[in-house]
Amino acid sequence: MKLPRRFFQPLATGAPAPFRELPVRLERMIHFVPPHNDKVRARVPDLARTVDVVLGNLEDAVPADQKEAARKGFVAMARDTDFAASGTGLWTRINALNSPWILDDLFEIVAEVGDKLDVVMVPKVEGPWDIHYVDQLLAQLEARHGVTKPILVHAILETAEGVANVEAIASASPRMHGMSLGPADLAASRGMKTTRVGGGHPDYRVLADPAGDAPRASAQQDLWHYTIAKMVDACMANGIKAFYGPFGDFSDSAACEAQFRNAFLMGCAGAWTLHPSQVALAKTVFAPDPAEVAFAVRIVEAMPDGTGAVMLDGKMQDDATWKQAKVIVDLARLVAQKDPELADAYKLS
Repeated sequence: MKLPRRFFQPLATGAPAPFRELPVRLERMIHFVPPHNDKVRARVPDLARTVDVVLGNLEDAVPADQKEAARKGFVAMARDTDFAASGTGLWTRINALNSPWILDDLFEIVAEVGDKLDVVMVPKVEGPWDIHYVDQLLAQLEARHGVTKPILVHAILETAEGVANVEAIASASPRMHGMSLGPADLAASRGMKTTRVGGGHPDYRVLADPAGDAPRASAQQDLWHYTIAKMVDACMANGIKAFYGPFGDFSDSAACEAQFRNAFLMGCAGAWTLHPSQVALAKTVFAPDPAEVAFAVRIVEAMPDGTGAVMLDGKMQDDATWKQAKVIVDLARLVAQKDPELADAYKLS
């Protein structure tokens, strides 16, 4: 454990100082791109204008004999596109820390495009020791290659041990950007009996008590509610962001939207998008509804300093609801900067 006085000190001489606060950025969707695929990579300049984050995926879904090509493709992608000009984040998901590719991933990418890279996503994080390892290595590489801004770290929760250590992971380093739920690997780690990637399962349900001869009501439950809630609490307590991960059934947009919406309501900032059809869903879901924004604005205007209590439409508003309203209004202002059509709908001054 780092002592508070040393927590924000660079871990290598010449490395940039860690951020005291996360940069304020809209990250409704983290859009995954396979950088070893030339056709997909060629579409990245246009894609960067339509999504909040472009992530070059080097891990799962990249065959072992394509790892080097994916790494080189990501470097080319970073060089060929001006992500900063469109306000789009550039991330990469590196290979797992127990893989033979992890060192080349970080050594080559930081050397070639370290100043363009915003976030490194680390898979299968099991405890703070994994974050400490990446933290120290990134600081050494930043110093070696003259990187001027700190590269942030994003952890994927996809093992039972990682979920058990979620609070220690969230507070492991000032480099921590946030966490994502990794439901497929987590399901395997827990021994869950499902082959689905995210979403629910028709057999995970509750059954109402018998009421005479009437059919017993039944309702499907959310397999991931506990984990998302635990992740959100750990992230918010440490000033970092929580994200829903992948939803693998591209043919079921309704279920994907429902899962995204549950995560949004529980406090997640965004979700992964693996298919172009999911981008529009994430844009809709992870932005507040205009009617909600309008009511939240009324609360804030009625209580400018956040104290006291007022009645609006027969509902009492006090300091607690003022804080809720501020969350919605602040997010709406951030969304309005990125999407002009929503700026018109929100009617913010």
